[in-house]
Amino acid sequence: MEIHRLDADTAHAAAPALADILMDCIAGGASVSFMAGLTRADAEDFWHDVAASVGRGERLLIAAGPDQGEFVGTVQVIVSTPPNQPHRGEIAKMLVRRDARHRGVGGALMDEAETAARRVGKTILTLDTVTGGDGYRLYRRQGWQIAGEIPDYALWPDGSLCPTTFMWKRIA
Repeated sequence: MEIHRLDADTAHAAAPALADILMDCIAGGASVSFMAGLTRADAEDFWHDVAASVGRGERLLIAAGPDQGEFVGTVQVIVSTPPNQPHRGEIAKMLVRRDARHRGVGGALMDEAETAARRVGKTILTLDTVTGGDGYRLYRRQGWQIAGEIPDYALWPDGSLCPTTFMWKRIA
């Protein structure tokens, strides 16, 4: 398993593989901004938008793989922040294909996200995650601190409400 930081061109080329990861996570019930019924076209459009954002320097895109020719996980670090928060970044869309879970992929992605964020001058990261879910447990194991929980903050792909925990971590 290799961890790769994708530039805009590589991210555009990888959009179909990244769409596969997103669609697999949604099919598995992950609450990551998308609802059941997400189309391949919409998933690929999302990744092309991410690639464009990478090209503008607004975010970092990291992927795990290729594993047998395919990426199996991805995470983003949003580095474009308001003028009073140049030291802060935000973790977004930490996704690991269901058949690649429990093999250290998520931890490796998060380690590289922190390293990449430090390289661009970030000293603190934030994220939000489903309370008690797989991501929540991973982040807690990796030293993330809980800022608070909001009940009924987001929706599961099936439309039911789910609680969200906000977390932070100093990476300086």
